[in-house]
Amino acid sequence: MSGGLLIAGTTSDAGKSVVTAGICRWLVRQGVKVAPFKAQNMSLNSFVTREGAEIGRAQAMQAQAARIEPTALMNPVLLKPGSDRSSQVVLMGKPVGEMSARGYHGGRQEALLGTVLDCLAELRGTYDAVICEGAGSPAEINLRRTDIVNMGIARNARLPVLVVGDIDRGGVFASFFGTVALLSREDQELVAGFLVNKFRGDVSLLEPGLDMLRDLTGRPSYGVLPFRHGLGIDEEDGLRVSLRGSVRESAVSSPAGEDILRVAVCAVPLMSNFTDVDALAAEPGVVVRFVDRPEELTDADLVVIPGTRGTVKALEWLRERGLAEALRRRAAEGRPVLGICGGFQILGEHIEDDVESRRGRVEGLGLLPVRVRFAREKTLTRPVGEALGEHVEGYEIHHGVADVRGGDRFLDGCRVGAVWGTHWHGSLESDGFRRAFLREVAAAAGRRFVPAAGTSFAALREEQLDRLGDLIEEHADTDALWRLIESGAPSGLPFIPPGAPA
Repeated sequence: MSGGLLIAGTTSDAGKSVVTAGICRWLVRQGVKVAPFKAQNMSLNSFVTREGAEIGRAQAMQAQAARIEPTALMNPVLLKPGSDRSSQVVLMGKPVGEMSARGYHGGRQEALLGTVLDCLAELRGTYDAVICEGAGSPAEINLRRTDIVNMGIARNARLPVLVVGDIDRGGVFASFFGTVALLSREDQELVAGFLVNKFRGDVSLLEPGLDMLRDLTGRPSYGVLPFRHGLGIDEEDGLRVSLRGSVRESAVSSPAGEDILRVAVCAVPLMSNFTDVDALAAEPGVVVRFVDRPEELTDADLVVIPGTRGTVKALEWLRERGLAEALRRRAAEGRPVLGICGGFQILGEHIEDDVESRRGRVEGLGLLPVRVRFAREKTLTRPVGEALGEHVEGYEIHHGVADVRGGDRFLDGCRVGAVWGTHWHGSLESDGFRRAFLREVAAAAGRRFVPAAGTSFAALREEQLDRLGDLIEEHADTDALWRLIESGAPSGLPFIPPGAPA
């Protein structure tokens, strides 16, 4: 078998990432050597590969679904927003500069097409199948000329396209039809059919609509995936905890001890890698929620300040909302606070930033004896170490260089009383360390909380990915999918007017 497929969506968050991961897991269970690919990703949730390249976390999780090691080839272009109008451009895992949306779409994006196609060709030469994920919608007609992630790459690489629609949002039939009808004749020739996502209820009630859609477009539906809670993999920019769905609605397993632990995560601007708290939410008896008001910290046993793409902006936001003062009170009372990456920098004495915000010296919260200087070179590493007597693994993505001037050593950062700070993302995924940390938090908070001994975050991830594979295997037309991946889009697919505007 040798082939590929592009998973497009009627909208952002239609389920492209989940479907791509599910297809990867289904294929690898059939003995197919498969890899994921997303030409261009816009996300503040990123990951560091073993070779020190920064890629989107969704692609790292899709690689895990395919049971392979993630590489920069799987996400050659990553855009990390720094404001509503500009992003840091990460090319082949390394930052190459800041660019406005107009500048990027005005020429730079199109110039990257060769790099993107080379990466895809290399993957297709190595693997039996490559499952590509699009971005947004392929029918964004204002961006089609410079598109390198949807129909632009499908046309150049001759990839069949499957369009996913989220029926839970409503209007899925109109979205399917309109998506095809707004594509050029050449683009439409590659759109093979549709996949309904997040359906609730009796599928037989949906079937007449699917039959009519086929009559209208000449394209079949490849399956109807039922709605399932807790199936989202690492999110790109949604406020979600991957193992639990929405944080504010997270269902909490019964605690192993007498008490639960309440974790409040400060929803700072340009929040990045908030997936760090997934491992906490996976613990029985731990309640995780995002907060933006000081009174929401009152009953929290642990407050987490997560990473951010705008450290100085986040610091100002904390002060404006009264959260900074609430954090200072917590520290004075010996109540636990954890800062990760940008959150760690915020807890320090001051920040010298001539790179990210270009604001020069800015005073921090002064809760940790740390001084931070922003370097132009980004740190991208996969550190391994020990803390609280346990083995820890993580990854670092930051411009800030921390000068730790006191406190007790904590990973690459420090601890003073009940305030901890580190640049290490992903450290809480190390089970022994997470349990030891939660025991420290419970003791400081005066809670009779006991971490569950058998919780394995890696095993929960695998279980989640297997459930995605099951969804595809049980609810998609896998025979038709197999033919599509192997042979490409069927010939003779009809043109649906009006097509793309000139």
